[in-house]
Amino acid sequence: MKRGIPYLIFLAFMGMIACEPPNPFENGPTYDVDANLAIDSVKIENFLDTARIDSIYRIHDPSGIIVIVQEEGEGTRPTSGNVVYSDYIGSLMEDGSVFDTNLEQVAIDNGIFIEGRQYDVFNFVMGSGSVITGWDIGFRRVRPRTKGIMIIPSPYGYRNQESNDRIPPNSVLLFEFDFRGLD
Repeated sequence: MKRGIPYLIFLAFMGMIACEPPNPFENGPTYDVDANLAIDSVKIENFLDTARIDSIYRIHDPSGIIVIVQEEGEGTRPTSGNVVYSDYIGSLMEDGSVFDTNLEQVAIDNGIFIEGRQYDVFNFVMGSGSVITGWDIGFRRVRPRTKGIMIIPSPYGYRNQESNDRIPPNSVLLFEFDFRGLD
């Protein structure tokens, strides 16, 4: 009888697992990171073949993110927990339309100015999840006072979201940045 108790416990456990209700948040197909990275890498390669962007050098991160360094900074690269301060202009790689910036005049010039918004140097904590993943990956590769451009494939940007009419689903993003400093 004692030998059958572990078997009964196992069966009871399996029965509980089998009766678990489906996850209500699993609605629809899952996002295919690898397929979208493959599509985006072709788009990025074609863009880089024709884009006239001055640079000192380019960093091709294994994630697929490209950092085009136009002015080299100095000091220690940021790590998790550091506060990064940067100016930025976010645009779509495909057509160059600006969708966001922390620079007031750029916002006005591109028809995206928001009355009451504070157009100050943007800051975020590395690794906190407060920015798109592409920024955490890209900024880890550069030093403070670096100026350049980050090209971010859709899986590390806004994926297939449809909540922002300025950013179509699966958009490759281009961010001009001026990495002001680090805390």
